[in-house]
Amino acid sequence: MIRGLIVAVTALALFAGTVHAKPEEFEIDEEHFSIAFQIQHAGLYDVFGMFTEGEGEFVFDEEALTISDIKIEIETDSVYTAHKKRDGHLRSGDFLNAREFPKITFVGTGSERTGDRTGRVTGDLTLLGVTRPVTLEVEFVSSGPYLFNRRQYRVGINAQTTIKRSDFGMTYALDNNGVGDEVKLFLGFEAIRD
Repeated sequence: MIRGLIVAVTALALFAGTVHAKPEEFEIDEEHFSIAFQIQHAGLYDVFGMFTEGEGEFVFDEEALTISDIKIEIETDSVYTAHKKRDGHLRSGDFLNAREFPKITFVGTGSERTGDRTGRVTGDLTLLGVTRPVTLEVEFVSSGPYLFNRRQYRVGINAQTTIKRSDFGMTYALDNNGVGDEVKLFLGFEAIRD
């Protein structure tokens, strides 16, 4: 009777351990990291672009659906809009000033769950050497063993926010509405558990 009780309690403890996962460290897979933006041009249409190089890491609590210790770095020189001349202009001092400021960074300061699969991550965005608080609206897509390598455990997340480029000192063509002030940012990535 005692032995059976010990076995039952041990089994229950093991089962409970699998249910209550602890926060784990994840590294963003650079091959599956989409960084896109949308901005209005001359009041006529929206230009879509992306950054092709970035990296990041964070701690994810899968049970609470919260993110902490997040840091993302984006290479400003990797900006791409499918137009060579425009991309060169975006890298110049009029916009990203990629030579002087080679990275855009986001460092998280907090997070909260807002729904079954959604949340908000607050943090500091540094662009052109200026740091401002921003809030990312986050969607937890899924997690589990990787489809193409079952030994890897991955999580998929989408996030978005809107910033004003003038808040970071980027004012080129604002006075004549040549380029919009609001920039919509979109992040989507797969991250691998350490």
